[in-house]
Amino acid sequence: MDIAVEKVCEFILRARALDVKEGLSDPDSGSNPIDDGARDVLVDGTDDATEEELREMVAGLNDDERAELVAILFVGRGDMEPEEFPDAVRLAREREAAGTRTADYLLGIPNVGDLLDEGLAALGLSCDV
Repeated sequence: MDIAVEKVCEFILRARALDVKEGLSDPDSGSNPIDDGARDVLVDGTDDATEEELREMVAGLNDDERAELVAILFVGRGDMEPEEFPDAVRLAREREAAGTRTADYLLGIPNVGDLLDEGLAALGLSCDV
């Protein structure tokens, strides 16, 4: 693979951080996190850069890395088997060539981090140190 496992793992970590975000649940939030039990940590706010960081991360990948990231997702989601990885990469390239922006596609999938992790595992790779 052209994409480093570490890059996939970083994406997984950030995607999972984004997945746990929720809407405003503490409208009377205090200015001190201790006062409100640090509940605002999991609130998706306008000053939260998590999604933007993921988009920048995808934008920083080259064409082959983006295609392989999506191919790992295809394997993790069960759309393709690990031995079909080259076909999954080709399909991912075709999807992007057809105008599908990779960041939009990935961020539109619930639990994308978990699916990528499962894809890595199916390919015999892991984020474990």
